[in-house]
Amino acid sequence: MEIYKTYKFRLYPTDEQRILINKTLGCKRFVYNYYLNYLKDNNGINRFDLHKDLSKLKKENEFLKEVDSTVLCSTIDDLCKAFSDYYAKRKGYPKFKNRFSKHSYRTSCIRSRHKEKEYSNIELDLLTRNIKLPKLGKVKIRGFRNKDKIEGKILNATISRESTGKYYVSVVVVEDLLVEKVTPTSIVGIDLGIKDLVITSDGIKYGNDKVLMKFEKKLKRLQRKLSRQEKASKNYLKTKEKIARIYAKIKNYRKHYLNDIANEIVDEHDIIVTESLLVKDMFKEKKKAFNKSLSDACVSTLRSLIEWKCKIKGKFYYKINTYYPSSQICSYCGYKNSKLKDLSIREYDCPKCGSYNDRDINASLNILLEGLKLHYNLVSIV
Repeated sequence: MEIYKTYKFRLYPTDEQRILINKTLGCKRFVYNYYLNYLKDNNGINRFDLHKDLSKLKKENEFLKEVDSTVLCSTIDDLCKAFSDYYAKRKGYPKFKNRFSKHSYRTSCIRSRHKEKEYSNIELDLLTRNIKLPKLGKVKIRGFRNKDKIEGKILNATISRESTGKYYVSVVVVEDLLVEKVTPTSIVGIDLGIKDLVITSDGIKYGNDKVLMKFEKKLKRLQRKLSRQEKASKNYLKTKEKIARIYAKIKNYRKHYLNDIANEIVDEHDIIVTESLLVKDMFKEKKKAFNKSLSDACVSTLRSLIEWKCKIKGKFYYKINTYYPSSQICSYCGYKNSKLKDLSIREYDCPKCGSYNDRDINASLNILLEGLKLHYNLVSIV
């Protein structure tokens, strides 16, 4: 099975390399905006015509020859994808990029062979902690200290400059992975929530740290300060960087916490069942405080992490129907109590069998039972 993996490293470029990265970002923005404006007046032109026209544009603008050519080609591909998404009504009409837009560019890996020796324009060496990139040469990196080598074939690399002033490179690798399905010995049902992020059928609850709430007061103060400052002034940019650093902390904390939860659940269980939530619909007609807590919880990200880790480790992962009333059904007798649509009821005694139920643990047990049905139906078909 071929799988795609991304390894993200912190870059430590020299002053000359930093200047070249910034030049490349500027050239990418120039090409994107030029052809976006060009396509407004020239309908029916495809991607291949734009790639042919790129060589003419380079002759007219000599500064484009200073940067990696594959970056400019991938920029045209990105623009064409933006238009295809627009025509398919997945996204809005493509917008012009400015110097405050996302700062990143993608370069492709090109291989060649000479005298029985292979050469590549992107090479990753984790022993010396260096990466070779087109035009930039060798750049110092940091990350993945527990690895000496990355298996697989490098496809491309994306160099990005964060609002905090830090540089990163994301390397996409394709690997041939032989994954054998494990013989299941344990199963767990997972109810995803806001007060507690994860509630398992084993009775374990993983709390929601609400990391955004911890930094909310500081963020509000800085954002008020930013609104009073002159745009693009030195103090404005300093305040903007402070805000970016706080958001980076929030993002990194969430990423670390969610990965820890997903690793623990997947390592300890062979069959994992979650509910299939429509998070976009959950934001509709809700209070502002609920929406903020829901976005802070990142339940969709956690579910995607669990699904991915199950795939590469040969575990079984199932999602039950979105509209299955897991919270309203008693896990002991199967009685459905419609009064439990009220979310304020957290604990109750079943009117039919009298058993005591914790709302969330009861929901996770029902999810587990539905997952068992899905698993045995799949096994019987196979």
